Amino acid sequence: MFMFRKSVEMPSEADALPGRDSPVGISGTHFVNGEKMTAPYPAGLSQAMFGLGCFWGAERCFWQLEGVFVTAVGYAAGYTKNPTYEEVCTGMTGHNEVVLAVFDPSIISFERLVGVFFESHNPTQGMRQGNDVGTQYRSGIYYYGEEQLAAAKQGKLAYQASLASAGYGAITTEIVPAPTFYFAEEYHQQYLAKNPGGYCGLGGTGVSCPVGLSV
Repeated sequence: MFMFRKSVEMPSEADALPGRDSPVGISGTHFVNGEKMTAPYPAGLSQAMFGLGCFWGAERCFWQLEGVFVTAVGYAAGYTKNPTYEEVCTGMTGHNEVVLAVFDPSIISFERLVGVFFESHNPTQGMRQGNDVGTQYRSGIYYYGEEQLAAAKQGKLAYQASLASAGYGAITTEIVPAPTFYFAEEYHQQYLAKNPGGYCGLGGTGVSCPVGLSV
């Protein structure tokens, strides 16, 4: 993750890499809990998608939460169809490194996931997260439905107030409808469970997010 330094400017759709028709192949089984990572998911579950820097550490933030059924890492919010990691690392796909979290809303709320999202990284850094620089490390909430949109906006406003009080600048998190999620390669899935000493570039601000504290 930290060995690449890329442009902090999004490519245009016309300039983006073309990609391919075939998706990246994965086992489909979560390394930590053995659940199926691909749809369809059990009835009653919801989906959430977040970008908060290097997806290795970001995924671990969510698979550890009670009420999260399964997680997966992938690429989203760009232009290239079925991109590879190497292509994303060129900065010419427009994609972000994201985490897909499938959760049980009767156990954990989307608002709580938003709170974990904000507290787990610094959402004021634009096209970077710590030493990881590039468009694939931008902060993003990709919402499924109007309720998630409202919760994301409310969470952003609330956390902005807390950050401002602590001396931080404006939140740069993009909040857009959930785009197509392209699964990342198998070795990226649950990477820090497979490699406990592996790199994790996440670092929060230390400021608590005042949303999602109750279910």
